[in-house]
Amino acid sequence: MQQHLQNKKGLVQGVFNQVFDRYDLMNDFMSFGIHRLWKKNLINMMGPSKNKSLVDVACGTGDIGKLYLDNTNINNHITCIDPNRGMVSKGKEKLKNYKNIKWIISSAEKLPLKSNSFDFYTISFGLRNTKNLDKSLSEAYRVLKKGGRFFCLEFSKIQNKNLELIYKNYSKLIPLVGKYVVGQREPYDYLIESIDNFVNQEELLQYMKVKKFQKCNYRNFSNGIVSIHSGWKV
Repeated sequence: MQQHLQNKKGLVQGVFNQVFDRYDLMNDFMSFGIHRLWKKNLINMMGPSKNKSLVDVACGTGDIGKLYLDNTNINNHITCIDPNRGMVSKGKEKLKNYKNIKWIISSAEKLPLKSNSFDFYTISFGLRNTKNLDKSLSEAYRVLKKGGRFFCLEFSKIQNKNLELIYKNYSKLIPLVGKYVVGQREPYDYLIESIDNFVNQEELLQYMKVKKFQKCNYRNFSNGIVSIHSGWKV
C-alpha cells in the first residue's frame, strides 16, 4: 500500500529535518508526557530479556532502545534505525552513555540487515510515515527470527465519540504549539493529516496477516488515541 501523503517528494524528510532538534520536547508538549507511558506499555507487552536481540525502526532519538536496555541489561546489544540523520545524531548525543547501540540510517522499506536476525522488531510512531506499508511490514517479517515478534505503537482511531470530538479540536491547536515550541507549524500540519489518513486498528491487523504474521492482535490505549499491534513470525 502506497501512502500518498508520504510519497510527496521530500515531504517526510523535510518535516523531520525541521523538528529533530526539539523532537522530544514537542512530544512531551503534545501528549502531556503520556507518550512515555505508551512506550513503557510497549516494553511491558514485549517482556524482553537480556539474551534477546532488538531492532527499533524509525527509532527517532532512541526512546525505545533506552527503555529496552534499562529493562534488560545495559550491556545488551541493540540496533536503532531511522532515515533522518539529524534524528540519529540527536539520539547518539542523548544516549552517549550507552556504548552498545548500533545506529543505522535507513528507511523501513529496505533494511540493510540480514534475514532472520532479531527476536524483536519495534516501530513507534513511524509506520504511518513510511512510503509503502506493504514493503515495511515485509521487511519487518524478513529480519525477524522464527519465533520473533513484531510490535507497532502508532496513533490510531479513537473509540469514544465524545473523546474523538475533544481530540479533533485539540489537534487543531497542535500546529500552533509547534510554531511556538519549534518555530514551525508545517510539520505538525503534516502530523495531523498523516494520523487522519492512516489505517484503523482492524485494517492494520489485516495487513499484518497478509504479510504472514501469526497470532496478530492489538491493544488500545487512551481510548484508541494509540494502539499497539503485535504479531509473531512462526
